[in-house]
Amino acid sequence: MSDHQLRTRTPAGPAPGPRAPGPRAAAAFRAAAPALAVYAGARALGLLAYWAAASAAGKDPLGPLSGRWDSVWYQRIAENGYRYTVTLPDGSVHSDLAFFPLLPALERAISEVTPLTLGGAGLLVAWTAGLLAAWGIYAVGAQLRGRRTGVVLAALWGVYPTAFVQSMAYTETLFTALAAWALYAVLRGRWIVAGALCVLAGLTRPTAAALIAALAITAAVTLVREYREERRAGPVLRRNARMIAGVALAPLGWLAYVVFVAVREGSPFAYFDVQAQWGNNIDGGRALAAFIAGLPWPAALGLCAALGLLGWLVVLCVRQRQPLPVLVYALTIVVISLIGAGYFGSRPRLMMPAFPLLLPPAVALLRLRTTGRTAAVLAVLACASAAYGAWTLLGPGPP
Repeated sequence: MSDHQLRTRTPAGPAPGPRAPGPRAAAAFRAAAPALAVYAGARALGLLAYWAAASAAGKDPLGPLSGRWDSVWYQRIAENGYRYTVTLPDGSVHSDLAFFPLLPALERAISEVTPLTLGGAGLLVAWTAGLLAAWGIYAVGAQLRGRRTGVVLAALWGVYPTAFVQSMAYTETLFTALAAWALYAVLRGRWIVAGALCVLAGLTRPTAAALIAALAITAAVTLVREYREERRAGPVLRRNARMIAGVALAPLGWLAYVVFVAVREGSPFAYFDVQAQWGNNIDGGRALAAFIAGLPWPAALGLCAALGLLGWLVVLCVRQRQPLPVLVYALTIVVISLIGAGYFGSRPRLMMPAFPLLLPPAVALLRLRTTGRTAAVLAVLACASAAYGAWTLLGPGPP
């Protein structure tokens, strides 16, 4: 087996023995410091560009970051609990039960113990989680392809076209942080930790289903492979008891919220009904096809080209032989984002947690002859992302 295969193989057995947590955490932070610095620089540039554009337009810079669109719904839940609905002119009812509880719970807790408003607490959670997400993304990239790849991978996530959402009081950074560290835990064989992080992810966003699927499929493949080798179920199950426990733990957060909505509304399918009222039901991609068909042909052609690029990234991830949990997670996020009937403009944002898609571009950037060229490309991407973010945040529609 090659060194690369050894590095990328997902272990199914128990994790290495424990070490002293203090020095280990400090060493991990020092190793990740370049990635965190580059990520923080990219996001600071985005905020600076947006702040300058908002000031020039005479608008309040903080408004779109913490006081518009989904942020308002989260803060209303933090303040009053689940009790708010809006009836639209077409008769559809939008309930705050469509929003998962972890972010508003954190906003409420922080605002209770600090002078921050709920909006300020939401920004604190989002910005802190953004750094933790960048750290987790770096950790996954470094585990698979080395530290330099981890740094570039975190940087690319920070200059993603819709990376401005990472600076908003939304759940993208919180969910991505939990997902990245859960995947890293699986890669290191720490299944109980991965399952616990999945529980929290399941209380953050419905796309935690992708993370749950990644753990379940990886565990199933591991068990089947080992059973075929030994033909004895008992030893296989005992050896993988922690893996099985982690997989059993993983869906409990998501299921707990679905059950809460069911009990609250008195219907076993209430959660799915709530999402359908918001237009977030699964339609197999019909809404996407109809949206493309309704565009002028130049725009439709451009969108098809973007979808083709997305498909090519998926192919590259498969050809790169990414570990099964990483690949399943990314592909499931993409599929969920494309087959839903929700607002089309939000789909790039919904795919942002699928950071493994950026691993092929990260590897390609590192093939440039000098570090300076890699840095120059990242700088151009950061400027483009900052400009697009400022333009979008000052526009009328939600991201």
